[in-house]
Amino acid sequence: MNWNNSFWLYIFVFATVSISAQDLLDKSEAIKLVLENNFGILVASNNVEIAKNNKGILNSGYLPSLSTSAGADYNKQTTVTSFPGVIDPDTGSQRPDIEIAGAETQRYNAALSLGYTLFDGMGRFYNYKRLKEEYNLTELQARETIENTIIQLFTVYYEIARLSQNTDILKETLRISRERLTRADYQFEYGQNSKLDVLNAQVDVANDSINLINIKQQLINTKRDLKVLLANQLQQDFQVDTTVAFIPELILDQYIKSAPQNNVTLLQNQSNIQLSEYDVKVSKSGYLPTVGLIGSYGWNENRNPQSVFFPGNVSDTYNFSAGINLSWNLFDGGATSTRIQNSKIALDNQEIARDQIKMEVERDIANALGNYKNRLEVLEIQRQNVVTNKNNFNRSKERYNIGQITSLEFRQAQINLILAETNLNGAKYDAKLAELQLLQLTGQLLNVDF
Repeated sequence: MNWNNSFWLYIFVFATVSISAQDLLDKSEAIKLVLENNFGILVASNNVEIAKNNKGILNSGYLPSLSTSAGADYNKQTTVTSFPGVIDPDTGSQRPDIEIAGAETQRYNAALSLGYTLFDGMGRFYNYKRLKEEYNLTELQARETIENTIIQLFTVYYEIARLSQNTDILKETLRISRERLTRADYQFEYGQNSKLDVLNAQVDVANDSINLINIKQQLINTKRDLKVLLANQLQQDFQVDTTVAFIPELILDQYIKSAPQNNVTLLQNQSNIQLSEYDVKVSKSGYLPTVGLIGSYGWNENRNPQSVFFPGNVSDTYNFSAGINLSWNLFDGGATSTRIQNSKIALDNQEIARDQIKMEVERDIANALGNYKNRLEVLEIQRQNVVTNKNNFNRSKERYNIGQITSLEFRQAQINLILAETNLNGAKYDAKLAELQLLQLTGQLLNVDF
């Protein structure tokens, strides 16, 4: 599936997930909220809209330019005409002056002009293709922002899950320590142990209480981090889903094989190469002529007042003109040649970067796959370790209750179980984050279900 289509489908699917009224914030809900509200994603989405506007036909240069102009001029004046030395034959005296008061002159004009570039050396054609490729690049940049934000989201989300489970472990630990303190108090009252056992139990209760208080604060702080990622859309306390499922190895192998076609960094580099190729072609268009079509339609009206010798008149003029023009910059001082050379060098740099990025992506995928497999092995070992420590703790508890081991030996078994269970939680979420990083490098992070 084309990424552009799958990307918007991905957003649509999560945008239709209804927000749960319960306290559980599941993974789909968290993704929906981050897509809708994360500040970085909102900015990236706006940049995509800008690029979409830029690649439209209205910004292509293929449409003609049409302009209009209009004007009006009004003039009012009084004129006096004298006839010095002219004798009126009727009166035999000097001919009197003729005064024309308030003579009005009015002029009106309107014009419509059309211009269209028929040929500009193919520069317009490649500029238009370049704008479309810039839109593709902007979408890839938005995809990269979304992928990075989702990785950040799950880093915090799984840290909340880890701290939540560790909180439950410490609550259970504190409960057992309090039972031990109660037992130690009874045994001391009946002379079955020393005051030292009671003091050791009190110290352990205090330490377990402190550990529980500290991890609760860490959990609160981490939930605040998640609220920032979601633009503070979580107004009340919430729980997260602590279940983790891993993708089958066979599917991961297929993702790795298709990584060169889906990795966002490689795709961005391919887009940059295409843009550089268009830059070379646009620069070459400077060697070719520009042919344009022009046309205009105009109207003029003059309203002239009467004068001594001429009666007033009104004249209307209509004109239409059309033509074609050609311009050819035969020599521009070498500016076009310089632009072509520089654009070719920029293209060469992008092709060099392609080889470097390809090697780096292959290395990163190999490292991510190695880390992922390593953490799965560690997870399996930690699971077995928890089973062993649970058995050891249960047996130690039985022996402690019948007085076969000391409180210190029981406490050590308890500490070993705490470490095993917390290490298991850490290994589980570390393995899942390693898987997500591998999915991001193979370009499949937005195509899987969480």
